[in-house]
Amino acid sequence: MSNRRSYSIHSGKDLNRRLWRGSAILGFAILAIASIGISLMKGAVNIPPAEIIRGISAPAADVQAKIIWNIRLPRILVGALTGMNLALAGAILQAVMKNPLADPHIIGISSGAGLAGIVVLVLLPKMEYLLTPIAFIGAMGAACLIYILAWKGGIRPMRMVLAGVAVSAFLGSGISALLVFYSDRVHGALLWMVGGLTARSWPHFHIILPYSVFGGILAFLGAKKLNVLNLGDEAAQGLGLPVERTRLLLTAVAALLAASAVSVVGLLGFVGLIVPHMARLLIGSDHRFLLPAAALLGMTVVILSDTLARTLFAPVELPTGIIMAFLGAPFFLYLLRREA
Repeated sequence: MSNRRSYSIHSGKDLNRRLWRGSAILGFAILAIASIGISLMKGAVNIPPAEIIRGISAPAADVQAKIIWNIRLPRILVGALTGMNLALAGAILQAVMKNPLADPHIIGISSGAGLAGIVVLVLLPKMEYLLTPIAFIGAMGAACLIYILAWKGGIRPMRMVLAGVAVSAFLGSGISALLVFYSDRVHGALLWMVGGLTARSWPHFHIILPYSVFGGILAFLGAKKLNVLNLGDEAAQGLGLPVERTRLLLTAVAALLAASAVSVVGLLGFVGLIVPHMARLLIGSDHRFLLPAAALLGMTVVILSDTLARTLFAPVELPTGIIMAFLGAPFFLYLLRREA
Protein backbone atom coordinates (compact mmCIF):
# COMPACT_ATOMS: atom_id res chain seq x y z
CA MET A 1 0.00 0.00 0.00
CA SER A 2 2.81 2.38 0.93
CA ASN A 3 4.64 1.53 -2.31
CA ARG A 4 1.52 2.37 -4.30
CA ARG A 5 1.15 5.67 -2.45
CA SER A 6 4.82 6.50 -3.00
CA TYR A 7 4.49 5.70 -6.72
CA SER A 8 1.40 7.91 -6.92
CA ILE A 9 3.23 10.82 -5.27
CA HIS A 10 6.23 10.48 -7.60
CA SER A 11 3.93 10.25 -10.63
CA GLY A 12 2.10 13.40 -9.52
CA LYS A 13 5.37 15.29 -9.05
CA ASP A 14 6.62 14.13 -12.44
CA LEU A 15 3.38 15.26 -14.10
CA ASN A 16 3.57 18.65 -12.39
CA ARG A 17 7.19 19.04 -13.48
CA ARG A 18 6.32 18.22 -17.08
CA LEU A 19 3.39 20.66 -17.03
CA TRP A 20 5.63 23.38 -15.63
CA ARG A 21 8.32 22.76 -18.25
CA GLY A 22 5.74 22.72 -21.03
CA SER A 23 4.25 25.99 -19.75
CA ALA A 24 7.71 27.58 -19.54
CA ILE A 25 8.55 26.55 -23.12
CA LEU A 26 5.20 27.94 -24.29
CA GLY A 27 6.04 31.18 -22.46
CA PHE A 28 9.42 31.35 -24.22
CA ALA A 29 7.66 30.83 -27.57
CA ILE A 30 5.28 33.71 -26.80
CA LEU A 31 8.27 35.88 -25.83
CA ALA A 32 9.98 35.05 -29.12
CA ILE A 33 6.88 36.01 -31.12
CA ALA A 34 6.47 39.21 -29.08
CA SER A 35 10.13 40.14 -29.67
CA ILE A 36 9.60 39.75 -33.42
CA GLY A 37 6.59 42.07 -33.23
CA ILE A 38 8.49 44.68 -31.21
CA SER A 39 11.44 44.57 -33.59
CA LEU A 40 9.16 44.98 -36.61
CA MET A 41 7.57 48.05 -35.04
CA LYS A 42 10.66 49.83 -33.72
CA GLY A 43 13.35 51.54 -35.77
CA ALA A 44 14.19 54.79 -37.52
CA VAL A 45 10.59 54.67 -38.73
CA ASN A 46 8.10 53.42 -36.13
CA ILE A 47 5.35 51.32 -37.67
CA PRO A 48 2.07 50.77 -35.77
CA PRO A 49 0.86 47.17 -35.14
CA ALA A 50 -2.05 47.49 -37.57
CA GLU A 51 0.34 48.42 -40.38
CA ILE A 52 2.61 45.51 -39.46
CA ILE A 53 -0.29 43.05 -39.74
CA ARG A 54 -1.44 44.60 -43.02
CA GLY A 55 2.07 44.67 -44.46
CA ILE A 56 2.70 40.99 -43.67
CA SER A 57 -0.71 39.62 -44.64
CA ALA A 58 -1.11 41.70 -47.81
CA PRO A 59 2.24 43.10 -48.98
CA ALA A 60 1.86 46.40 -50.80
CA ALA A 61 4.16 48.75 -52.67
CA ASP A 62 4.12 51.49 -50.03
CA VAL A 63 7.18 52.54 -48.03
CA GLN A 64 6.21 50.80 -44.80
CA ALA A 65 5.59 47.45 -46.52
CA LYS A 66 9.00 47.71 -48.21
CA ILE A 67 10.64 48.47 -44.87
CA ILE A 68 8.98 45.40 -43.34
CA TRP A 69 9.73 42.94 -46.15
CA ASN A 70 13.06 44.17 -47.47
CA ILE A 71 14.79 45.42 -44.31
CA ARG A 72 13.32 44.38 -40.97
CA LEU A 73 11.80 40.93 -41.50
CA PRO A 74 14.88 39.24 -43.06
CA ARG A 75 17.13 40.86 -40.46
CA ILE A 76 14.88 39.62 -37.64
CA LEU A 77 14.74 36.09 -39.04
CA VAL A 78 18.53 35.98 -39.40
CA GLY A 79 18.80 37.18 -35.79
CA ALA A 80 16.33 34.52 -34.63
CA LEU A 81 18.26 31.68 -36.29
CA THR A 82 21.56 33.09 -35.04
CA GLY A 83 20.26 33.21 -31.48
CA MET A 84 18.89 29.68 -31.75
CA ASN A 85 22.14 28.28 -33.16
CA LEU A 86 24.41 29.93 -30.60
CA ALA A 87 22.16 29.03 -27.67
CA LEU A 88 21.98 25.38 -28.75
CA ALA A 89 25.75 25.28 -29.28
CA GLY A 90 26.33 26.72 -25.80
CA ALA A 91 23.93 24.27 -24.12
CA ILE A 92 25.61 21.32 -25.88
CA LEU A 93 29.14 22.46 -24.97
CA GLN A 94 28.22 23.07 -21.34
CA ALA A 95 26.93 19.49 -21.10
CA VAL A 96 29.78 17.91 -23.06
CA MET A 97 32.45 19.74 -21.04
CA LYS A 98 30.51 19.65 -17.76
CA ASN A 99 31.41 23.29 -17.27
CA PRO A 100 28.94 26.18 -16.95
CA LEU A 101 31.50 28.59 -18.42
CA ALA A 102 31.69 26.73 -21.75
CA ASP A 103 30.52 28.72 -24.75
CA PRO A 104 31.54 28.72 -28.45
CA HIS A 105 33.00 32.22 -28.14
CA ILE A 106 34.95 31.67 -24.91
CA ILE A 107 36.46 28.24 -25.60
CA GLY A 108 37.72 29.00 -29.10
CA ILE A 109 35.29 27.32 -31.50
CA SER A 110 33.95 30.67 -32.69
CA SER A 111 37.54 31.92 -33.03
CA GLY A 112 38.31 29.01 -35.36
CA ALA A 113 35.28 29.88 -37.45
CA GLY A 114 36.25 33.57 -37.22
CA LEU A 115 39.81 33.07 -38.44
CA ALA A 116 38.58 30.98 -41.37
CA GLY A 117 35.95 33.62 -42.15
CA ILE A 118 38.47 36.47 -41.99
CA VAL A 119 40.73 34.58 -44.43
CA VAL A 120 37.83 34.39 -46.89
CA LEU A 121 36.76 38.02 -46.38
CA VAL A 122 40.27 39.46 -46.63
CA LEU A 123 42.11 37.13 -49.00
CA LEU A 124 39.27 35.63 -51.08
CA PRO A 125 36.50 38.26 -51.12
CA LYS A 126 35.04 36.91 -54.38
CA MET A 127 34.46 33.52 -52.75
CA GLU A 128 32.14 34.77 -50.01
CA TYR A 129 29.67 32.00 -50.91
CA LEU A 130 32.15 29.55 -49.32
CA LEU A 131 32.10 31.42 -46.01
CA THR A 132 29.87 29.00 -44.07
CA PRO A 133 31.56 25.70 -45.04
CA ILE A 134 35.02 27.19 -44.54
CA ALA A 135 33.95 28.63 -41.17
CA PHE A 136 32.73 25.14 -40.19
CA ILE A 137 36.11 23.68 -41.15
CA GLY A 138 37.79 26.35 -39.00
CA ALA A 139 35.46 25.63 -36.07
CA MET A 140 36.06 21.87 -36.29
CA GLY A 141 39.80 22.45 -36.60
CA ALA A 142 39.72 24.52 -33.40
CA ALA A 143 37.61 21.84 -31.65
CA CYS A 144 40.06 19.08 -32.67
CA LEU A 145 43.02 21.18 -31.52
CA ILE A 146 41.31 21.72 -28.15
CA TYR A 147 40.77 17.96 -27.82
CA ILE A 148 44.41 17.21 -28.64
CA LEU A 149 45.72 19.78 -26.15
CA ALA A 150 43.30 18.68 -23.42
CA TRP A 151 43.87 14.94 -23.83
CA LYS A 152 46.00 13.35 -21.10
CA GLY A 153 44.81 9.85 -20.33
CA GLY A 154 41.30 11.08 -21.01
CA ILE A 155 39.41 14.35 -21.17
CA ARG A 156 38.68 16.49 -18.15
CA PRO A 157 36.18 19.36 -18.50
CA MET A 158 38.32 22.04 -16.86
CA ARG A 159 41.32 21.06 -18.96
CA MET A 160 39.19 21.43 -22.09
CA VAL A 161 38.05 24.91 -21.09
CA LEU A 162 41.61 26.05 -20.35
CA ALA A 163 42.83 24.58 -23.65
CA GLY A 164 39.94 26.37 -25.37
CA VAL A 165 40.88 29.72 -23.86
CA ALA A 166 44.49 29.23 -25.02
CA VAL A 167 43.38 28.24 -28.54
CA SER A 168 41.02 31.23 -28.67
CA ALA A 169 43.88 33.60 -27.76
CA PHE A 170 46.17 31.99 -30.36
CA LEU A 171 43.56 32.19 -33.14
CA GLY A 172 42.69 35.74 -32.10
CA SER A 173 46.31 36.74 -32.66
CA GLY A 174 46.09 35.22 -36.16
CA ILE A 175 43.03 37.35 -36.89
CA SER A 176 44.81 40.47 -35.65
CA ALA A 177 47.87 39.70 -37.79
CA LEU A 178 45.72 39.37 -40.93
CA LEU A 179 44.03 42.70 -40.20
CA VAL A 180 47.43 44.39 -39.77
CA PHE A 181 48.88 42.99 -43.00
CA TYR A 182 45.74 43.78 -45.02
CA SER A 183 44.74 47.08 -43.42
CA ASP A 184 43.26 48.36 -46.70
CA ARG A 185 40.53 45.68 -46.50
CA VAL A 186 39.92 45.91 -42.79
CA HIS A 187 36.65 47.85 -42.49
CA GLY A 188 34.19 45.07 -43.33
CA ALA A 189 36.24 42.52 -41.40
CA LEU A 190 36.26 44.70 -38.26
CA LEU A 191 32.48 45.01 -38.29
CA TRP A 192 32.27 41.24 -38.79
CA MET A 193 34.56 40.64 -35.79
CA VAL A 194 32.33 42.65 -33.46
CA GLY A 195 29.23 40.76 -34.59
CA GLY A 196 26.03 42.36 -35.81
CA LEU A 197 22.99 42.16 -38.05
CA THR A 198 23.52 45.36 -40.03
CA ALA A 199 22.44 44.97 -43.69
CA ARG A 200 21.48 41.33 -43.22
CA SER A 201 18.84 40.40 -45.80
CA TRP A 202 17.10 37.45 -47.47
CA PRO A 203 20.28 35.92 -49.00
CA HIS A 204 21.81 35.69 -45.50
CA PHE A 205 18.63 34.05 -44.22
CA HIS A 206 18.80 31.48 -47.02
CA ILE A 207 22.46 30.79 -46.15
CA ILE A 208 21.88 30.09 -42.45
CA LEU A 209 18.49 28.33 -42.71
CA PRO A 210 19.60 24.83 -43.87
CA TYR A 211 22.42 24.71 -41.30
CA SER A 212 20.00 25.78 -38.56
CA VAL A 213 17.44 23.11 -39.52
CA PHE A 214 20.02 20.32 -39.86
CA GLY A 215 22.01 21.31 -36.77
CA GLY A 216 18.85 21.85 -34.70
CA ILE A 217 17.52 18.39 -35.59
CA LEU A 218 20.86 16.78 -34.66
CA ALA A 219 20.93 18.71 -31.38
CA PHE A 220 17.42 17.61 -30.39
CA LEU A 221 18.19 14.00 -31.36
CA GLY A 222 21.24 14.15 -29.07
CA ALA A 223 19.27 15.38 -26.02
CA LYS A 224 19.09 11.94 -24.36
CA LYS A 225 22.81 11.40 -24.89
CA LEU A 226 23.51 14.75 -23.23
CA ASN A 227 21.42 13.64 -20.25
CA VAL A 228 23.44 10.43 -20.00
CA LEU A 229 26.73 12.37 -20.19
CA ASN A 230 25.53 14.48 -17.25
CA LEU A 231 25.56 11.33 -15.09
CA GLY A 232 29.35 11.15 -15.35
CA ASP A 233 31.72 9.21 -17.59
CA GLU A 234 31.69 5.97 -15.58
CA ALA A 235 27.90 5.87 -15.31
CA ALA A 236 27.55 6.72 -19.01
CA GLN A 237 29.94 3.93 -19.99
CA GLY A 238 28.05 1.56 -17.70
CA LEU A 239 24.88 2.39 -19.63
CA GLY A 240 26.64 1.51 -22.89
CA LEU A 241 27.33 5.02 -24.18
CA PRO A 242 30.65 5.44 -26.07
CA VAL A 243 31.62 8.57 -24.15
CA GLU A 244 34.52 9.97 -26.17
CA ARG A 245 32.88 9.34 -29.55
CA THR A 246 29.63 10.90 -28.31
CA ARG A 247 31.53 13.94 -27.03
CA LEU A 248 33.26 14.39 -30.36
CA LEU A 249 30.04 14.03 -32.39
CA LEU A 250 28.11 16.45 -30.18
CA THR A 251 31.00 18.92 -30.29
CA ALA A 252 30.82 18.68 -34.10
CA VAL A 253 27.10 19.55 -33.93
CA ALA A 254 27.91 22.55 -31.70
CA ALA A 255 30.67 23.59 -34.11
CA LEU A 256 28.27 23.40 -37.09
CA LEU A 257 25.69 25.56 -35.30
CA ALA A 258 28.27 28.10 -34.11
CA ALA A 259 30.04 28.26 -37.49
CA SER A 260 26.81 28.90 -39.39
CA ALA A 261 25.98 31.77 -37.04
CA VAL A 262 29.50 33.23 -37.15
CA SER A 263 29.65 33.06 -40.95
CA VAL A 264 26.51 35.20 -41.26
CA VAL A 265 26.68 37.69 -38.36
CA GLY A 266 30.33 37.57 -37.25
CA LEU A 267 31.78 36.92 -33.81
CA LEU A 268 28.69 37.50 -31.70
CA GLY A 269 29.68 36.51 -28.19
CA PHE A 270 28.01 35.49 -24.91
CA VAL A 271 24.71 34.23 -26.39
CA GLY A 272 25.79 30.62 -25.88
CA LEU A 273 26.89 31.43 -22.33
CA ILE A 274 23.99 33.32 -20.79
CA VAL A 275 20.96 31.87 -22.61
CA PRO A 276 21.32 28.20 -21.52
CA HIS A 277 21.75 29.34 -17.92
CA MET A 278 18.64 31.52 -18.09
CA ALA A 279 16.65 28.59 -19.49
CA ARG A 280 18.12 26.14 -16.98
CA LEU A 281 16.93 28.27 -14.04
CA LEU A 282 13.30 27.63 -15.06
CA ILE A 283 13.46 24.34 -16.99
CA GLY A 284 16.13 22.34 -15.17
CA SER A 285 18.90 20.24 -16.70
CA ASP A 286 16.85 17.74 -18.72
CA HIS A 287 18.04 18.49 -22.25
CA ARG A 288 14.82 17.21 -23.82
CA PHE A 289 13.23 20.39 -22.47
CA LEU A 290 16.31 22.59 -22.02
CA LEU A 291 17.31 22.60 -25.70
CA PRO A 292 13.97 23.86 -27.11
CA ALA A 293 13.74 26.39 -24.27
CA ALA A 294 17.28 27.66 -24.95
CA ALA A 295 16.56 27.86 -28.70
CA LEU A 296 13.46 30.02 -28.17
CA LEU A 297 15.12 32.18 -25.53
CA GLY A 298 18.19 32.61 -27.77
CA MET A 299 15.94 33.95 -30.51
CA THR A 300 14.38 36.43 -28.09
CA VAL A 301 17.67 37.66 -26.64
CA VAL A 302 19.34 38.30 -30.02
CA ILE A 303 16.26 39.93 -31.58
CA LEU A 304 15.75 42.28 -28.62
CA SER A 305 19.49 43.06 -28.40
CA ASP A 306 19.52 43.95 -32.09
CA THR A 307 16.40 46.10 -31.66
CA LEU A 308 18.13 47.92 -28.80
CA ALA A 309 21.27 48.33 -30.92
CA ARG A 310 19.19 49.90 -33.72
CA THR A 311 17.17 52.27 -31.56
CA LEU A 312 19.28 53.18 -28.51
CA PHE A 313 21.33 55.91 -30.25
CA ALA A 314 19.26 56.30 -33.42
CA PRO A 315 20.05 57.26 -36.12
CA VAL A 316 23.49 55.83 -35.16
CA GLU A 317 23.34 52.03 -35.12
CA LEU A 318 25.48 49.97 -32.75
CA PRO A 319 26.70 46.46 -33.63
CA THR A 320 24.60 43.86 -31.79
CA GLY A 321 27.80 42.35 -30.40
CA ILE A 322 28.38 45.45 -28.26
CA ILE A 323 24.99 45.03 -26.58
CA MET A 324 25.61 41.31 -26.02
CA ALA A 325 29.05 41.99 -24.53
CA PHE A 326 27.57 44.63 -22.22
CA LEU A 327 25.03 42.06 -20.98
CA GLY A 328 27.24 38.99 -21.09
CA ALA A 329 30.49 40.13 -19.46
CA PRO A 330 28.94 40.82 -16.00
CA PHE A 331 27.05 37.53 -16.23
CA PHE A 332 30.30 35.70 -17.00
CA LEU A 333 31.97 37.28 -13.96
CA TYR A 334 29.00 36.26 -11.81
CA LEU A 335 29.30 32.65 -12.97
CA LEU A 336 33.06 32.71 -12.44
CA ARG A 337 32.67 33.86 -8.83
CA ARG A 338 29.87 31.36 -8.16
CA GLU A 339 31.89 28.43 -9.50
CA ALA A 340 35.15 29.46 -7.82
